[in-house]
Amino acid sequence: MLQVESLRKSFDGFAAVSDAQLGVKKGEVVAVIGPNGAGKTTLFNLITGQLKADGGRIIFKGQNLAGMSPYEICRRGISRSFQVVNIFSRLTVFENVRVAVMSYNKSTFNLFSKAKDTAVSETENILKSVGLSGKAGRISGSLSHGDQKVLEMAVALGNRPELLILDEPTAGMSPEETRNALELMKLLSRDRGITILFCEHDMELVFSIANRIMVMQHGRTIIQEAPDVVRNDSRVQEAYLGGSDEGICCDS
Repeated sequence: MLQVESLRKSFDGFAAVSDAQLGVKKGEVVAVIGPNGAGKTTLFNLITGQLKADGGRIIFKGQNLAGMSPYEICRRGISRSFQVVNIFSRLTVFENVRVAVMSYNKSTFNLFSKAKDTAVSETENILKSVGLSGKAGRISGSLSHGDQKVLEMAVALGNRPELLILDEPTAGMSPEETRNALELMKLLSRDRGITILFCEHDMELVFSIANRIMVMQHGRTIIQEAPDVVRNDSRVQEAYLGGSDEGICCDS
């Protein structure tokens, strides 16, 4: 579904992404991990059009995404969430998701008109699927941090993505919220058939859900393989643990 080849991006001479290679098959859950500053968020920004690459290719369903704007890429089936929650904090939970649904249906010009019933059913279904039905009328800014992160996923679902990109989906969550987020990701993959690409620092979560893991260091791809292969790879151990032969710990 997604193929990233020799992707490069520099800022004032600093190579944030210097040789990224990534493949995501339809139906997979793929994790991107790496130390702080490895280039993970920059990679996601390049894939989704927030940044323009200096070189390399990004192929989605056989089409080169080079030069496309974020909304054009979104229209082709890629949605994302961000490290910092990106929602309309003064709108209700329901209104946030309906914005996305109406945008997908190209009815944004009626957003605050009498078209109040537009996309109601689809919005309700999305909120039910992510467990926010009971908070549909709440002002989004009043939600807990964990619920705001879940709401951002719900907004992304309003664009009916085939590929959902999640940038640290559990950052700042409590242990219980993290468990709920993990179950939600499993549900989206299993029941909705959505392909998921995510980066995350919680190794327990990564190794419990990912079909394959891509590891970055200094903007480069070290490896992309099954979890067991990645855990025992000497290059990954060096990147995370300074060469320890104990492998990556998945208990923290």
